[in-house]
Amino acid sequence: MALLIGGLATSHIPAIGGAIHKGKQNEPYWKPFFDGFPPIHQWLGKVKPDVVVVFYNDHGLNFFLDKMPTFAVGAAASYSNADEGWGIPTSAPVAGCPELSWHIINQLIAKEFDIVTCQEMLVDHACTLPLKLFWPNDEVAPVQIVPIDINTVQFPLPTAKRVYKLGKAVGEAIQSWASDKRVAVMATGGLSHQLEGERAGFINKAFDLQFLDSMETNPEWATQFSDLELVENAGTQGVELLMWLAMRAALTAGGSGVRKVHSNYHIPISNTATGVLALETV
Repeated sequence: MALLIGGLATSHIPAIGGAIHKGKQNEPYWKPFFDGFPPIHQWLGKVKPDVVVVFYNDHGLNFFLDKMPTFAVGAAASYSNADEGWGIPTSAPVAGCPELSWHIINQLIAKEFDIVTCQEMLVDHACTLPLKLFWPNDEVAPVQIVPIDINTVQFPLPTAKRVYKLGKAVGEAIQSWASDKRVAVMATGGLSHQLEGERAGFINKAFDLQFLDSMETNPEWATQFSDLELVENAGTQGVELLMWLAMRAALTAGGSGVRKVHSNYHIPISNTATGVLALETV
């Protein structure tokens, strides 16, 4: 069976891509954020995942407000970047892993998840930026990906409890995949931020730090909150932490424990609290 080696999570703010493109990683504004990655780069160099399942949110590229699926799974042979132009320039396509995609899709349907299956899918900064952050020296990340889109854009959103169940089901599917490949799960987005309205610029450091701690010690902690409570605590766009929750739930499949490889928290970048995390299954 495939080996589920661990999980990764990072913010995906478009401005990060601009900093990478312009070589600003060591400037005072950006350095505290980018300094969080070298220990994870070292770990990835050791564990060398073959496939990464990416929990992310689409920003209107594949789905807009008139058609917004709760969960969508990519099943393409490759994924092209068609970002909105705020970050890194359009990058080369990323290889997909249709075999794992279809295995996950079949397993999710069997467990009564109503998902959208995408045999063609474009990816934006929510997917391409994290790949560049975790593999900065590669033109294209040396992995295959399976993108899983979670709606965090338009209400009604999936509940934290439902997202946790989805993540666990994905982890179980990975562990039952008849392959010798090494698989990691990745979450992108967050942490607390709100980009519009009366609370524009809202950041909740105390909540973020408690959430980060729960990723290691109490993975179901965030499932106590309703969607409106998550918005209240983390901001309208801060509900992207649902992707982190799915990633962490995947690592519980089969009763696995985790060891924290490294984490970093920094505020603010573009009115957003940023985080990065790597967990290894044990």
